Amino acid sequence: MVPISFEFYPPKTPEQHVQLDKTVAKLQAHAPEYVSVTFGAGGSTLSHTPETIRKLRGTGLDAAPHITCMGGSREEIRSLLKLYRALGAKRLVALRGDLPSGMVSAGELRYADELVRFIREETGDHFHIEVAAYPEMHPQARDAQVDLKNFIGKVRAGANGAITQYFYNADAYFRFVDDVRRAGIDVPVVPGVMPIANFSQIRRFSELCGAEIPRWISQRMLAYADDADSIRAFGAEVVAQLCRRLVDGGAPSLHFYTLNLSRPTLNVLAQLG
Repeated sequence: MVPISFEFYPPKTPEQHVQLDKTVAKLQAHAPEYVSVTFGAGGSTLSHTPETIRKLRGTGLDAAPHITCMGGSREEIRSLLKLYRALGAKRLVALRGDLPSGMVSAGELRYADELVRFIREETGDHFHIEVAAYPEMHPQARDAQVDLKNFIGKVRAGANGAITQYFYNADAYFRFVDDVRRAGIDVPVVPGVMPIANFSQIRRFSELCGAEIPRWISQRMLAYADDADSIRAFGAEVVAQLCRRLVDGGAPSLHFYTLNLSRPTLNVLAQLG
């Protein structure tokens, strides 16, 4: 089996803190290479990412914060980088991000390649930097070629590797990796994997981020209606088959989007053995 990693989001309420603690305890047993922590869903202006990084590192996990440039100044980003270095972080996930609610300015750095370049200027090679990749194209990109060019720009700015948006069509991933290699880019491109537990939630996420759910999956899920057990079992089977094909095709590792839940990811891992 290839290395695995998990993504969490920073909890904000006491209930969310308890949920994350339970999830981390169960997933940590699978010895992840590292875990990442998002900056705040939908560009939230209130982020508890540093607190969560501190907590996870205290459990012995290699915790990597997401850092975004949208809406922030160079000085604010510089302060965050200093904080994460002080916390012992050696890995970052650098993203453009979403404009925080209530803000109208994009900030001093507008794109992820500018953020990666700024991190390198400020910290040299201290951080291993992951960036985002979009096998099915970023929803705001003009076309696939522009999207590929944007990705290449992030790598040439100093990124060490990439994590993809989730997808359910392995061919999209393999074609994207082929395109990247033909462009002379040889960094690892790690598939982002979204386990399926709540189909209506996944469908809503997919509409927002441009991830295609194959019709045969949608139709099967709709046929299960409110049969949650069947949805979970079928979802785990579909995602495990996807993971097997990705690994057999040369994926360097797998990055699971957990949504701070353990069961959907554990169900997939159980099928993968």
